[in-house]
Amino acid sequence: MSVKRSTEGSVLAALRSPKLLRTEVLAGLVVALALIPEAISFSIIAGVDPRVGLFASFTMAVTIAFTGGRRAMISAATGAIALVIAPLAKEHGLDYLIAAVILAGVIQIVLSVVGVAKLMRFIPRSVMVGFVNALAILIFLAQVPHLLGVSWLVYPMVAIGLALMVFLPKLSNVVPAPLVAIVLLTVATVVFALHVPNVGDEGELPSSLPSLLIPHVPFDLETLKIIAPYALAMALVGLLESLMTAKLVDDITDSHSDKTREGWGQGVANVVTGFFGGMGGCAMIGQTMINVKASGARTRISTFLAGVFLLILVVGLGDVVALIPMAALVAVMIMVSVGTMDWHSIAPKTLRRMPKSETTVMLVTVVITVATHNLAYGVIAGVLTAMVLFAQRVAHFTEVVKVAEADTDADGAIDTRVYRVRGELFFASSNDLVYQFDYVDDPENVIIDMSEAHIWDASTVATLDAITTKYESKGKNVEIVGLNEASEERHVRLSGYLAGAH
Repeated sequence: MSVKRSTEGSVLAALRSPKLLRTEVLAGLVVALALIPEAISFSIIAGVDPRVGLFASFTMAVTIAFTGGRRAMISAATGAIALVIAPLAKEHGLDYLIAAVILAGVIQIVLSVVGVAKLMRFIPRSVMVGFVNALAILIFLAQVPHLLGVSWLVYPMVAIGLALMVFLPKLSNVVPAPLVAIVLLTVATVVFALHVPNVGDEGELPSSLPSLLIPHVPFDLETLKIIAPYALAMALVGLLESLMTAKLVDDITDSHSDKTREGWGQGVANVVTGFFGGMGGCAMIGQTMINVKASGARTRISTFLAGVFLLILVVGLGDVVALIPMAALVAVMIMVSVGTMDWHSIAPKTLRRMPKSETTVMLVTVVITVATHNLAYGVIAGVLTAMVLFAQRVAHFTEVVKVAEADTDADGAIDTRVYRVRGELFFASSNDLVYQFDYVDDPENVIIDMSEAHIWDASTVATLDAITTKYESKGKNVEIVGLNEASEERHVRLSGYLAGAH
């Protein structure tokens, strides 16, 4: 409830303040302009008409403005989703793609309701840093094709755009610098009749509004078998990118967002998008950075207006929008790339102080993301790497020591040997435990003191059973003592039922 109240309060505050409202309106306009070439290019990747991507961006942005849990975040058609659904569109056509988008939205709603957003707590900081840096690299790389094989005029135009965005904020923040750069470069292109690539060259803009439709597919199990794998992949990729982006915006704005609401909000947005013939989508990190970081937007107004302005621009002002030089939008996205990169994380001073395992996790996340052009794959690889390195590191904290004091019998011979086990015991640290006892030379009675250890899984219980079995096979008695309450409960419940583990 507190999240809802704060969100409503920020919208009302913006509506009551001309200065804040101007910021939100202009931010929405800048984002809409930046969305147009992106949506067209993602449509091409997915193998569908540009209108499918543009309409998806409109419906996603407008819907998430109401349903999302992270205000000021932009959702639209994205490259990751385009890559996932491209094979489906190629093999089965647009109707099956739309059906998959609707199903993906339903899956996202279900996953969010059952608590998938809580898994965000298991994503380490080093993965988050890698995610941000990989994003910055991908945004920059996406601009490179627009700088190759083009007129030499493109390069000074990009340079002028970058200069405007660097120096203008030092003079005034009344109008977002990216918007000024886009307008001035467009005017210069028209006035001086410069022959440079423009938005119109990217693809045909729609001339009509999106309409409600039902996909023309058989509603049977065969259709479900076709679309389900793509829908599930789309749902997972979309959720992961959206929740990671929401966390990034949380950090930038020093505010909290409702990740569960954001998850099912994305699902609702995809369902709506599917029924309007869109290709689906998720949070757009580059456009979100334009909105939040470059333009200073903080409310749902900017998100809503980004969608509205997008529709107005492509349908009502398509001829004007088509004249915008790609150089202007490239300059905006390069600035976004520079602003997104966590430069502190790659500074030599930081790298020298940072543990090698943390740096490795960051690099794995970056390399996999850039290699696959899929942020979801990079995050998953980073998390798995962090888990393996953590398990390896923690495994070394376990040790077994022989206690010097041991009971003797009436003849003075050692009667009891005491071992003390220290550390956190789980599959990585307990597998070698079985080899750290002297089964042959130990006396008749053996005590294993676990007061400084903790049992975390069945692998450890199986290891203790194996140790006990080895001693008993040699006619010796073993007693395990000192278990804490949780370890004792797990040991009692599983001991003797894990035969065959060793």
